Amino acid sequence: MSIVDYMSALKQGRKCYHEAVIKGQYPYLPALDPVLSYSEVVSEVSLGVVDIPLSRIVGTKTEGRTNAFASNFMPLLQADSEFASKWAALYDYQVTEGIQDPIVVYEFMNQFYVLEGNKRVSVMKYLRAYSIHGNVTRLIPRKREDSKENRLYYEFMDFYEVALNCDVWFSREGSYRKLLKLMGKQPAEEWSENDHEIFNSAYGRFAQAFEKFGGDKLKMTCSDVFLMYVELFDYETVSHQTEKEMLASLRKIEKEIQLADSGSPVELVKSPEEAEETSRKPLLLNWLKAVEPEQLKLGFIHTKTAETSSWTYAHELGRMHLEEVYGGKLKTCVFDMANNPEQVEEAIEKAVDSGCNVIFTTAAQMVGESVRAAVRHPNVRVYNCSIKMSYTSICTYYARMYEAKFLMGAIAAALSKTGKLGYIADYPIYGTMANINAFALGARMIDPDVKVYLEWSRTKDSDAGKRLVQEGIRFISGDDMITPQYASRAYGLYSRRDDGSLDNIATPILHWGKFYERMIQLICRGSDEKEVLKGKKAVNYWWGMSADVIDVICSKNIPHGTHRLIEFLRNSIRSGSFHPFDGLIYSQNGVVRCREGESLSPEQIITMDWLAENVIGRIPDFGELNEEAQGLVILQKESSTEG
Repeated sequence: MSIVDYMSALKQGRKCYHEAVIKGQYPYLPALDPVLSYSEVVSEVSLGVVDIPLSRIVGTKTEGRTNAFASNFMPLLQADSEFASKWAALYDYQVTEGIQDPIVVYEFMNQFYVLEGNKRVSVMKYLRAYSIHGNVTRLIPRKREDSKENRLYYEFMDFYEVALNCDVWFSREGSYRKLLKLMGKQPAEEWSENDHEIFNSAYGRFAQAFEKFGGDKLKMTCSDVFLMYVELFDYETVSHQTEKEMLASLRKIEKEIQLADSGSPVELVKSPEEAEETSRKPLLLNWLKAVEPEQLKLGFIHTKTAETSSWTYAHELGRMHLEEVYGGKLKTCVFDMANNPEQVEEAIEKAVDSGCNVIFTTAAQMVGESVRAAVRHPNVRVYNCSIKMSYTSICTYYARMYEAKFLMGAIAAALSKTGKLGYIADYPIYGTMANINAFALGARMIDPDVKVYLEWSRTKDSDAGKRLVQEGIRFISGDDMITPQYASRAYGLYSRRDDGSLDNIATPILHWGKFYERMIQLICRGSDEKEVLKGKKAVNYWWGMSADVIDVICSKNIPHGTHRLIEFLRNSIRSGSFHPFDGLIYSQNGVVRCREGESLSPEQIITMDWLAENVIGRIPDFGELNEEAQGLVILQKESSTEG
């Protein structure tokens, strides 16, 4: 039987050889020595005997025996050769006794090259074994910050120190640290024997399920998908799943995997009309998917209460607007104080159990639980209030608040006599820099010499208002809305008098009621662009003044001429004839961010990480932020994908 199997292996080897030749590729096993001749190795470390995944054994140490094998480690020599007889004998021994002697290998950049034991590797690969024991010497290259592959390898070595696992290999930086966090581990925390056993077993089962799922057709590595899988289903659940359960769950999130594999493109739907156009289908299909308001029950999940949070208060006004507009035709319910993952998941499950078929999670930090809920409940529509999150199981929604901030900057500059304005920002996340810069550009359009002094309210030592007062600044842009429990006039654009009293001048309005009303209209009409784009792009409703969900309310005390100017600018932005980020724009360091005759793209606006040249201040470092702000920054970073 062994010679028959050798012939089968030989056939696989010759096929691999010919395919490589046709493609102009090297048809034999790669050798490590030529690679090392132009690589700087700084040290060698003996790892002892390690269980090596066969998928990571890619070649030989020297060039001596490379021609005996195709690049898939299958043999190329004739069946009547001495080589074939030894291969067949090894095959028989593995089948009857099991190969025990470890091979000798070198590891370089988490790929393994065989010094002794090529035929053993060939036999085990032919038998589709998962791993083989090997005595490993690691060759460590010089650290290079200019090489992503090198940086990834150094991250892998840090992970290996605690996990002692060479199978996990990510294609994106930061993934090892993220996996440890999801496991509840600190980066340098020592693992117990039980930790190693549970992790290796779970990852091994996942790798088998991944192969059956067709993972070899993806650009993402098995580890990339494993990280995504753990994020969606949590490590505790994953560690107890069988291979069959993992395969079933992989098929449930297939669209999410396809989206991530394609680079997680985000479809920004910039108006309700564009949403209808994007999802336009034959009339009959729209009719079949249409629903009546009476068939809907909406669940709103908040992190805080309307009394303690201006953000939650604004969304609650939106929910009440819906009830008023639809006059009891649809039902809504509220679940607040869901401020950690367990509470969010519990609130969503309560909403589903109570009959909610549409759920709005109103904070970006709920996005992970939102996706998991959508996977568990495919018949429930889940929407998360965030920007640039790459998921296809849910839709996200947010508003172009920078349009209102531009108008407020123009108002402030028109009223100020000193040329100094204040701006208090909260979280340094997507959208915030656009708001700051829009305010600064709106002010500069009125006064070319105006300066905007920036302070942050979510830093550990924040006393933003006091610092602006010390700077002698009277006109300040603060929180967008009042917090009922802590009522204050320090919101919107306000001015501070010499006696410390405040006058409200203008406030941006984010009319969540109208936003939700238009979203419900799309649902009722059967206009579901998520179904059209599912598995291709993540869908983000990103509406502004043109959708009538953003506006600015001005005080009657503003001069008539300023009123007329703001009305003109408002109508121009609404119609699309004027763009706040249009024409020549410089950042603080003198870099041209937008050229004359051009406009910044939506992607450039959303992901701004710079400040306009007339802004005095800086973006705070991570360590300066309070705990809540740090959490949002981490969430944004983890949700961003690398090219």
